[in-house]
Amino acid sequence: MDDVELRHLRALDAVAEAGTITAAAARLHMTQPALSRTLAQLEGRVGVRLVDRSSRHLALTEAGTTLLGHGRAILSHLDAALADTRAVSRPLRLGYTCAVLGQQTVPLLRSWRRTHPATPLDVIRRDNGTAGLATGDADVAVLRTLPDDPRIRSEALYTEDRVAALPDDHPLAGRDRVLLAELTAGTQLPLAVWPEAGTASPGLWPPHQRPARTVEVGNVDEWLNLIATGGAFGLAAAGTAESHGHPGVRFLPVPDAPPTTVYVSYPLHPTHPGTPEFLAAVREAVTG
Repeated sequence: MDDVELRHLRALDAVAEAGTITAAAARLHMTQPALSRTLAQLEGRVGVRLVDRSSRHLALTEAGTTLLGHGRAILSHLDAALADTRAVSRPLRLGYTCAVLGQQTVPLLRSWRRTHPATPLDVIRRDNGTAGLATGDADVAVLRTLPDDPRIRSEALYTEDRVAALPDDHPLAGRDRVLLAELTAGTQLPLAVWPEAGTASPGLWPPHQRPARTVEVGNVDEWLNLIATGGAFGLAAAGTAESHGHPGVRFLPVPDAPPTTVYVSYPLHPTHPGTPEFLAAVREAVTG
């Protein structure tokens, strides 16, 4: 029996995902006859029927399903190996949305630079729910919302208190702290929410005390500017206040608001060989 090639496994995977030769060929950027020949060649090399062609919607035989499971594992390991190979010569990329690790950020970055001079670290902001992990822009990310993506693993690091963000000329801005009920009773402003990556929502209030209105923003800069100009009030994790001072925004502790969790997240198959050591450095930084 001749050797099975990676192109054979990718063809089988595409057929299983797409369900038709037409859709699978389009996914692989090849013609339908070429894909059919590749599948026939694969069946000839393994010596068993892998695809049931008795209907318009293709289905794998039991043997095809077995080979597909092993084939996907092979392809996944290959992709991870190639990613590691490419990553050797580039910095490790740490993604974030609003904040990294609050007060621990600078000590972590300084320690990493000192102890790992051969692995530069780029800190990048990406305004999406995974801070660049899902798009391949980041190798590790610090998040305050748990990503719903099976390709990403997450570890809870610690919890942060909540703070209110108010225009500095707001009647409540001179307080030392403010309660949730006071935020909605004492202001007619809408709550600024960031649906993709923010931690604030009307659900943090009891039903009878919730903000009457919300207004959506797309990133932390929009959030700060909207609040500073009197267009909304905000509720955020303490790390946001520590990382984003603004001359027109006053941050106040909200002691009765539930804390938010800070996560470190990374791909199921790491995209940089320095990932395990960096994760260890993050854990050490937050535990002291």
